[in-house]
Amino acid sequence: MKKIGTLPKLARIIVEEFVNTKKIPKIEKDILEDNLLKYFEERAGIFVTIHKKDGNLRGCIGTISPVQNNIMQEIIHNAISACSQDPRFLPVQIDELDNLVYSVSVLQAPEQIDSVDKLDPEKYGVIVASSFSRRGLLLPRLESIKTVQEQVYHAMAKGGIRPNEKISLYRFETVEYKEEDEQ
Repeated sequence: MKKIGTLPKLARIIVEEFVNTKKIPKIEKDILEDNLLKYFEERAGIFVTIHKKDGNLRGCIGTISPVQNNIMQEIIHNAISACSQDPRFLPVQIDELDNLVYSVSVLQAPEQIDSVDKLDPEKYGVIVASSFSRRGLLLPRLESIKTVQEQVYHAMAKGGIRPNEKISLYRFETVEYKEEDEQ
């Protein structure tokens, strides 16, 4: 077996094994190339995004900050959640697997900001938090989001935050690994 060398390839293997067997795969270090071994030692929030080859979203689940012991476990958990628990979609089926493309975003720590002027949807993701403990998150570089106003609006909608609520803003950067970048 060829060793796995990228995070999107790892997400693909996890999803394919889970969809085919309904079992959580165990990722052993010996099937990974050396460049991925550091992810057993580091912690970060992770988003796994699944698109159809036509560009339509098929699932996206993530964590703002780490909840697992390391990035590797975070990817396993979020890849399975993205393919089976995204409330916007039915679970991924076996006959869809060949038509899917994966990306993995490693989140940097969020920082609170005092103005939308400090946002840039190409550079920063946004977290909008309300005083009622609701929050919505949008990753950076989303194809359909061109302006800061769109970014904040959609993050608020995802969090169920009404336009008149008092909010706090946070921005964060990501390192995104896309499967199509590997072709």
